[in-house]
Amino acid sequence: MPRIQLTGILICANDEQAAIVATQLPRHIELTRAEAGCIRFDVTPTDDPLVWDVAELFATEDAFRAHQERVAASEWGAATAGIERKYSIQQLAD
Repeated sequence: MPRIQLTGILICANDEQAAIVATQLPRHIELTRAEAGCIRFDVTPTDDPLVWDVAELFATEDAFRAHQERVAASEWGAATAGIERKYSIQQLAD
């Protein structure tokens, strides 16, 4: 089965959104890295204090889908729902 890779950026509109990300992010990373099938999950700040680089890698499409469903129903998902995301998702051959 192909692995699923997501890369992109999370873009806050203002300092208030950036504060939400900074507050919520540690727990979001912890929960995601503990998910079955999560190979890599990194959200790192850039030189712009309103932008984060996002890099995810999941072992299977099912694991990635389960992650997306959990996030949608999570505290992180609710708190960051209005924050812009520019992501690219691709399948990687084994």
